[in-house]
Amino acid sequence: MQIVRDLAGYPLGRSDLVRRAMSKKKTHVMEEERKNFVYGNKEQQVAGCLSNGISEQVANKIYDEMIDFAKYAFNKSHAAAYAVVAYQTAYLKQHYPVEFMAALMTSVKDNTTKVSEYIQTCRSMGIKILPPDINEGEGDFSVSGDSIRFGMSAIKSVGYPVIRAVVSERKRGGPYKSLKDFLVRVSGREVNKRAVENFIKSGAMDCIEGNRKQKVIMAPLVMDQCAQEKKGAVEGQMSLFDLAPEENKKDFEIQLPKVEEYDKETRLALEKEVLGVYISGHPLEEYEEKWRKNISAVTTDFIYDEESGQTKLSDGQSVTIGGMLTDKTIKYTKNNKTMAFLTIEDLVGTAEVIVFPRDYEKYRDLLVDDAKIFVRGRVNAEEEKNGKLICERIDAFDSLPKELWIQFATKEAYENEEQKIYGLLQSTEGKDEIVIYIRQPRLLKRLPAKWNTTVDETLLARFYDTFGEKNVKVVEKSIENGAKRD
Repeated sequence: MQIVRDLAGYPLGRSDLVRRAMSKKKTHVMEEERKNFVYGNKEQQVAGCLSNGISEQVANKIYDEMIDFAKYAFNKSHAAAYAVVAYQTAYLKQHYPVEFMAALMTSVKDNTTKVSEYIQTCRSMGIKILPPDINEGEGDFSVSGDSIRFGMSAIKSVGYPVIRAVVSERKRGGPYKSLKDFLVRVSGREVNKRAVENFIKSGAMDCIEGNRKQKVIMAPLVMDQCAQEKKGAVEGQMSLFDLAPEENKKDFEIQLPKVEEYDKETRLALEKEVLGVYISGHPLEEYEEKWRKNISAVTTDFIYDEESGQTKLSDGQSVTIGGMLTDKTIKYTKNNKTMAFLTIEDLVGTAEVIVFPRDYEKYRDLLVDDAKIFVRGRVNAEEEKNGKLICERIDAFDSLPKELWIQFATKEAYENEEQKIYGLLQSTEGKDEIVIYIRQPRLLKRLPAKWNTTVDETLLARFYDTFGEKNVKVVEKSIENGAKRD
């Protein structure tokens, strides 16, 4: 800042803009400023080096040194402070990983993308993430043995007054024993029907009797019962419940309905609805190996980082992402052609994908709610905004090409069984290739494309029965390999 002020006559405000551009590594802004630095700019009230008697060659050399310096230089006191914090956090993460990650997630609890990213980090570190819990949890993320307990403040429609009421009553009267016990003790203290329902959906009431579906059905009935009992107590009325012996009182309470728990996908969807993230699992978990094998970027790579002033991905970069289609907005061009804006969610966050008319028509059948897809395209990265992906190709998770390998001990053994292979493939068709492997001598043979098939459980069962399970193997190809076959 002092260099541009003293040599080129920059005003204080403009010199700070140069500093900011250099700190954010904004090359085009820095090059634009080079012209102002050397030649001046009257509109910006910059005199320029030439007007101060500094030659063009010397001015450019000085500016080159400034740019080189900005590539790696750091303010000394700032660097020292960062180093101290880096040592402290490294120590804590190594020696107190659960406490460290709990505190880290609390610091970003309002940023669901960051929370999702840290949940994945915890799982990779072997730290289990537990749902919120009315009998153990706190407002923020907390430590529970070797696990992290999700903070109750993350539950939608549950504010701090509700959490304070739940926690203080728990400390006063001990753990909550049932849904009725919970509602009797906290009803009328900021806790409404929506809050109770969201407690249940988040898993915060898994610690008391009944599955989540039973409690969602039962909660409004119990709340109404509690309200009636409270009203009766105020009016001095006595009910059969009051007159019944203590051991029989349970017979007068509303019983849990006999219904099965929500299926896994519904349970996860409800968690996401009220927490913004998945806790007890993720719809993509069973596909994680396939997902990691075929992607070259994750959704968080598209997020604009205010510290670096850019996204991890550069504009125009070709990448492949994968995940679930969680939202789709249809738009129409001036020519009345259809295009779409998609939200793709993977294991760490979400990203926006733009599908222009030509590709929308080509892939529209794949663009259904919750579809699991891979999208290849080019990054559109604008200044100070999250990046987007311009779609070029879409593949469904379950449509990736496979190879069916069949192993034989010798060439003679293969020749003896060859016709059986053709017999099993006779009435099938598809894109999956058949590969023959002979151990002695080592030979590999790919059957012609006319024998391509669709590998499914029925076909596999037939090959297992004919050649033995140890001699039959399915190899799933990656998207890139599949693309070469198109």
